[in-house]
Amino acid sequence: MITNAIVLPTANTVELREVELKAVGDQDVLIHTHLTSISAGTERMLMRGIMPHPMLQFPVVPGYETSGDVIDAGSGAREWIGRRVYVGGNYGFIGVNSAFGGQSAAIVAPATHLTQLNELTDQQGVMLALTATALHGIDIAGIQEGAHKERPLRVAVLGQGVVGQLAVRIAKARGAYVIATDKVAERLALSTADERILVDGKTMIANPQSPIDVLIDATGKMDAIAPHLMAIKKGGRVVLLGYYDTVALPYMGIFLRELTLAASKEWAPGDLARARDVIASGQIEVDSLITHRMRACDAARAFDIAFNEPACVKMVLEW
Repeated sequence: MITNAIVLPTANTVELREVELKAVGDQDVLIHTHLTSISAGTERMLMRGIMPHPMLQFPVVPGYETSGDVIDAGSGAREWIGRRVYVGGNYGFIGVNSAFGGQSAAIVAPATHLTQLNELTDQQGVMLALTATALHGIDIAGIQEGAHKERPLRVAVLGQGVVGQLAVRIAKARGAYVIATDKVAERLALSTADERILVDGKTMIANPQSPIDVLIDATGKMDAIAPHLMAIKKGGRVVLLGYYDTVALPYMGIFLRELTLAASKEWAPGDLARARDVIASGQIEVDSLITHRMRACDAARAFDIAFNEPACVKMVLEW
């Protein structure tokens, strides 16, 4: 089967071209894509040619945030036909690599890799992956719903890109008092944090009377974390919710505060369904985080905006 997909033939090049899908296997489904979205973190690395091997093999189809309808299925997955689903990529192109292959008008994937959207809209559906990522990070941070009623945890979230925004919303839904920082005023304006601080190069969250219990970094930059270590309480926790080439922090603050560093890697099994239910229940709102929407045929321009316009929190592509 031939379909259209966004292809990166080489670093820093975006094209919409025809590609061939593998055949639908017995346990596979065929999905007609409605919406995809651009991951400004993962797809930026892929675009620059720095995604770790074996993920990066040009030509490559990026993307892992897709919502659409199941329009066909193998003999062992026929019950999925007609359902609206989220899927984290395409599991079979011929002649082009998929990393993760979700930016495609049609997708072949194992039925086991689907999450049924139920009452979620397609727009909410493309937010499942990053909502699940933030949800997992909040779990790693030890922020449990209803566990801190006497004194709400004070949580600082550095960076208000989409994952940082979602981390703020989930932490607040669990009863935390949340402080958010960012360098971009437009992003900060979308945040639902109790306190919003526009970063100007100074340590802004230090308060000896009210130290931070948990610091969550969603910037992916070590130099964003370093100035805030002494604002964390003794025995507090730093959660790395970004991706980092190296871990390099001044040890004195970690030593004096006896801090725990914890890494959070995307989502755990079951988190996609949990993320769906959190959105469906109204505990968190995600639609306002989609700041830009374009047609897939304008992919090159859409990727440029997603990567280079700071006010773009989330770009969605219509297929």
